[in-house]
Amino acid sequence: MFDDINKKIKDWDKFYILTDFDRTLTKGNSESSWGVLSKSNLIDKDYIETRGKLYEYYRPYEVDLTMDYNTKNRLMVEWWSNHIKLLVKYKFREEYIEKVIRDTKVLSFRKGVVEFFNNMHNNNVPIVIVSAGIGNFIDEFLKQNGIMYDNVYIISNFIKFVDGIAVGIEGNIIHSLNKNEECIPDSVKNIIKDIENVVVIGDGVDDVKMVDDEKRSDALKIGFLTDDTKDKRDEFLKVFDIVLDTNGNFDDIMKEIDIFKFN
Repeated sequence: MFDDINKKIKDWDKFYILTDFDRTLTKGNSESSWGVLSKSNLIDKDYIETRGKLYEYYRPYEVDLTMDYNTKNRLMVEWWSNHIKLLVKYKFREEYIEKVIRDTKVLSFRKGVVEFFNNMHNNNVPIVIVSAGIGNFIDEFLKQNGIMYDNVYIISNFIKFVDGIAVGIEGNIIHSLNKNEECIPDSVKNIIKDIENVVVIGDGVDDVKMVDDEKRSDALKIGFLTDDTKDKRDEFLKVFDIVLDTNGNFDDIMKEIDIFKFN
């Protein structure tokens, strides 16, 4: 498998990374950036209970491969909107962000992620994280692990605070179906616009849509299959060049893929 991949990308000089965060950079059994707050004692128990009910209701729709796009898109907007309203209702405080990440310890990187980020930083490879999660928690987690470098850009749902209290999010909602390069601000687009080659990394078939249609066929697409069923594996094999199971890691990616072997 890797021999064919390395032939495909053998002429690549420069490239950038477009990656998901939850269960892509983090382990398949890691908590999500939306769920991390529910593991903290800093938030009202009613928030945790209501958040759990929302997850139980909407999650099956999110992973349903048979549902039409418009119906699923509407449901995902509802889910994200309702969760954001909960953060506002229960007056989530900005000061909690650092404490939640530091104290809960429920986010965990896949093996090799820190080394991967160090490698990309040392070789001036931009990493663009496009996440439907909570950007504030992602940013803080990278900082606490020492890899929030100047070549790393996070496009996500950032909670907006007024006087330290949550009032909504900055900009439009980014959910699991609308993650694409249209979400990327012009400041980041200007950095990657002259780089033809892109590596896309995700844990869902819709993650390949992070890259524009005209670049998608030539992109190197790596997928982490966290829920390994025959139907899902078949779908993954249709859209990803490399499919790794839930225990897949970035050490193997750097070891096997030639463009990550910098001299």
